[in-house]
Amino acid sequence: MENHYADTAIIFIDVINDFQFDGGDKLLSHTEEILPNLIKLRHLAEKLKLPIIYVNDHYGLWTSDAKSIVEHCMNEANGHIIQQIKPKANDYFFIKPQHSAFFQTPLKSLLDELEKTQLILAGIAGDICVLFTAKDAYMHKFTMHIPKNCMASEEKNGNDYALYLMESVMKAKITPI
Repeated sequence: MENHYADTAIIFIDVINDFQFDGGDKLLSHTEEILPNLIKLRHLAEKLKLPIIYVNDHYGLWTSDAKSIVEHCMNEANGHIIQQIKPKANDYFFIKPQHSAFFQTPLKSLLDELEKTQLILAGIAGDICVLFTAKDAYMHKFTMHIPKNCMASEEKNGNDYALYLMESVMKAKITPI
C-alpha cells in the first residue's frame, strides 16, 4: 500500500508558550480547547512516522535547546498543556526570531533535506505566527493542510479569518484533524 504521507511533515508552531502577555489568558483558554486535537495530530504523526518539527519563539534565550525553552515557559497556568505537547527526543526543534517559522530559521533546508513537499501546520497564534508561516510556505511552493481544530488565536474571529486567508489565498486544505 502506498504511503500518501511520504512527502509530509508536521510543524507545530509556538505550542511551547508562557502566555505571559496581554491577551495571553484568552490564548491559553483557546489552546486548552485544541489540546486534545494537537495530541491526536502528534499521535497520527508518530503512527505514520512523519517528522515532527517544532518552531518556537525564543523568549530572549536564543537557544535551540527545547528543554531550556520548555523550562522557561512552564508555569502554573500552562504546565498541563506543555507537559502533554512538548517535544520528544527524536523531534526537530528550532527557534524563530519573528512570526514565520521560515524567517531566518533552517526550516526550509531541513524540509528540502527530508524531501518533504506537504506540510501540516498546527499551533498558536493562528492569526499571526501560523498565518505568516503559511504565507511563507505558500511562497516556497509547499502544499499545506491546516487542521482547523489544531490552531488557536486570542480571538476566534481572527482565527477564522486567518483560516479563510490560508484556504482562499494560500490554497491550504482546511479540515478538522
